[in-house]
Amino acid sequence: MPIGDLVAFADDLAKKLLKPLPGNVAHEPLRATPIGSLIPKFEHKAPPKPGSVLILLYEQNGKIKFPLTKRPDYLGAHGGQISLPGGKAEWGEDYVQTALREGQEEIGIQPTEVKVIGRLSDFFVIPSNYIIVPVVAYALKQPTFRPQESEVEKILNCNLDDLLLDDAVKTKEILAAKVYSMRAPHFLVEGEVVWGATAMMLNELRTVMKGLTG
Repeated sequence: MPIGDLVAFADDLAKKLLKPLPGNVAHEPLRATPIGSLIPKFEHKAPPKPGSVLILLYEQNGKIKFPLTKRPDYLGAHGGQISLPGGKAEWGEDYVQTALREGQEEIGIQPTEVKVIGRLSDFFVIPSNYIIVPVVAYALKQPTFRPQESEVEKILNCNLDDLLLDDAVKTKEILAAKVYSMRAPHFLVEGEVVWGATAMMLNELRTVMKGLTG
């Protein structure tokens, strides 16, 4: 796909993102549910922390793709999981600045080579107590990704078209935080299971896209 086609596609998507977003209607079908006797409980006394993630569209070999990151396998709620690049807002940042800074730190993008086209619905990540804004953007040229060694084990390249397949959503039993058995709706990307908050946010993009393409 020539870059001109990506720009035209992104312009159409930007218009779609200005309309009322599906939000929880798209999130809930991808929510993992506990099975068995151990059920995670999260009690937060502090208000949610603000943060952003970046859905960065780019063209590669005639396909529109976007990057996902695999976290190192550490003890904790999100160890070893597949995520969108992103993180906590720093003082004085807006959600776009956070998404672009985190994208630069985690996967080496250049913010000056990125055009933001919109956002998805706010998303509350219950285990880590974050309110996340998913920022949608596209790269003006194909990025050269550089993973941040301390936070990114590897970078996955997801074909946007794969999200639109009728059988894109799979379901399997997983072990969350190495403790809790969960029935997890998910997407498969390069053999990795994309579930939880990331899958729920991507399903909102998928829902918007199906409206765009249908």
